[in-house]
Amino acid sequence: MNAIRTPAAMLTLPSSSSIAFHSYGVLPPPTAVNPTSYCHLNAAVPILRLYLDEAADHRAHLRLSLPSIRSLIGALRLESDHGWERDLEVLVFLYWLAHASSYRVVSQTFDIPKTSVHDIVHRVSKAVLGILRKVICFPTGDNLEAVGAGFAQLSGSPAFSRAVGAIDGCHIRMKPPANNSHCYYNRKLFHSIQLQAITDHRGKFLDIFVGYPGSVHDARVLRNSPVYLGSLYPPPGKCILGDGGYPCLSAPICLITPYREPVQNPVQAHFNSKHSRARNIIERAFGMMKTRWRSIFFKALEISPAFVPEVVACCAVLHNLALLNGDIVEAEDEEDHDDDPPEPHNPQARVGDHVRDNLAAAVSAPNICVAALHEHDYL
Repeated sequence: MNAIRTPAAMLTLPSSSSIAFHSYGVLPPPTAVNPTSYCHLNAAVPILRLYLDEAADHRAHLRLSLPSIRSLIGALRLESDHGWERDLEVLVFLYWLAHASSYRVVSQTFDIPKTSVHDIVHRVSKAVLGILRKVICFPTGDNLEAVGAGFAQLSGSPAFSRAVGAIDGCHIRMKPPANNSHCYYNRKLFHSIQLQAITDHRGKFLDIFVGYPGSVHDARVLRNSPVYLGSLYPPPGKCILGDGGYPCLSAPICLITPYREPVQNPVQAHFNSKHSRARNIIERAFGMMKTRWRSIFFKALEISPAFVPEVVACCAVLHNLALLNGDIVEAEDEEDHDDDPPEPHNPQARVGDHVRDNLAAAVSAPNICVAALHEHDYL
């Protein structure tokens, strides 16, 4: 289950019958044409000409490859689901997302009314959220075992095959809201909302929870998230990895954090090193998403504060779709990681120190059988 905090009400959208052909960058149909393709893209519009060129680099303007764009168009179910209209609405949304431009700029780019751009952006974002739970979901069965094997490979220790996810949070810059702006002012000295995410070993999002103000502690965001309240993930016998800003837990979810510095012995130091190598994948996932949608994440979003969580969730969905299509953008700069200070003890949670100790012992245990140990009977 995934959760986002979104505005309670949106604008009423016009019906598809009220939308003019030219308003969507298409040419009027000829007198006789197949009714299933009654409109044609207006190739005089440069961005549409780019879309029609399969050899072009679409990531320069739309931040997604052509296979990823087509995968998104095929996955969405929009009210306007005929002719080229669905393609055009997705292109308008992607262009707006890629450049974080004003509706006026997008209007000029596609030669459509500014009010139409506003309606398209909000309608397509709703449609993208409609496929969120299909694209962002927890693994099961063989897929779960593959995730564990992936974390074992990342860490360099087979003991970490028990790990099936990495959890962390990141701050999304936004313009200060009119009310309670101080709640959104975080310890990094800018206004933000928080995105909590769990990823697999490839950087694919398994769960997102977005919307809490930037001043809220990571551990508190976790305690109020559906994955924690419902003990949704990981399954019994498995764990997820978190940084020192989270508590080490065995219940209601099993979350393993590194030992606090300074460590007490080489076993703890060795465990922390392996843990960091495995957990770092979530910072890389945040870095990839921020690099792809740099206009969204590298400056304060100039949109309604109520709309910010929805936009961030859409970026996460598109991140997963891109990975599924082999459309990978290397992170220019991974998440600037700075652990939250520890939060006061939560008596409702069970401390997972014993689970961490057992895992640390397994990490430091020899991986090969030493023949000399079996040459004598020590009983």
